[in-house]
Amino acid sequence: MKKDGKFGITVKITLAAVFAALVFVVTSLIPPIPIPATGGYFNLGEATIYVAALLFGPFVGAFSGGIGAMLADIYLGYGLFAPGTLIIKGVEGTIVGFLNIKLRKYIPNPTVRAIISVIVGGLEMVAGYFLYETLLAVLFPGLEIFAIAEIPLNIGQMLVGLIIAVPIMHAVMRIFPQLKSQI
Repeated sequence: MKKDGKFGITVKITLAAVFAALVFVVTSLIPPIPIPATGGYFNLGEATIYVAALLFGPFVGAFSGGIGAMLADIYLGYGLFAPGTLIIKGVEGTIVGFLNIKLRKYIPNPTVRAIISVIVGGLEMVAGYFLYETLLAVLFPGLEIFAIAEIPLNIGQMLVGLIIAVPIMHAVMRIFPQLKSQI
């Protein structure tokens, strides 16, 4: 960490790579639950994206979310979703990290900031997959994708990710108090 309490670019790139690997592992190795109506799956990788974004900001959140989740899609045989996942999860990580930083001026409580940031970023994920799956259904009519069926499951994935990520964020901040200047 630099003297001003901010991470340098080398540390951010390293953290982004480590968290991308963690997102991949958590998404693919903790058994994902297939969603037959959409061809997608429910997973716990969301929590890792939120932890990365809340603790280390939009760059780490974007890179780890987009790359880690996309690689998990490819590895798990959901390659059709990989391009959408790269963008959707990358934007989600960006939003969560960016909002968490910007809300610091107005909301001193890190839990409240995290909840707001995750809900806004998570809703982007829900909307993004709905639009992407709708596009897939139009482009490939034989796929039988029902994008609307995944909305409640994606909301659930967001909420489970939030419930897991916030305590982890607090635990890490207690172990490494110098991170409080980052978030």
